[in-house]
Amino acid sequence: MKEIFQTLLQKEAVEPVILDMTETPLMTDYFIVVTANSQIHMKALRDSVLSVLEKRSHPIIHYDKSLGYDWLIIDAGEIVVHVFTAKGREFYDLEGLWSDAKRV
Repeated sequence: MKEIFQTLLQKEAVEPVILDMTETPLMTDYFIVVTANSQIHMKALRDSVLSVLEKRSHPIIHYDKSLGYDWLIIDAGEIVVHVFTAKGREFYDLEGLWSDAKRV
C-alpha cells in the first residue's frame, strides 16, 4: 500500500487519503482516495497504480479501462484505489460516507 500511495504522490494526485476499512462490512482493508486534475491525469494515476501492482505480481480484480467519467476504480482485493475528478469526489463523498473509517 505504501508504494501505491508514494506513486500517487509522485504523480501529483490531489488530496490523497487512505481509509482503513477493516472495521466496515466491506470485503477490503483499505480505500485510497485521490483527485485528478484532468482525464489525462486520471489515466496517468490509474496506469501508475497498475504498474506498481503488476511489478509486485499483485492480483488485480478489476479496473476501469475507459475514461471520460468522474470516478474510476482499481480493485486489488484488500486495496481499492478510487480516482476522482474534483466534481466526482465532491458528489460521491466517500470520506463522508465512510466517516467512521480511520484515516491512515
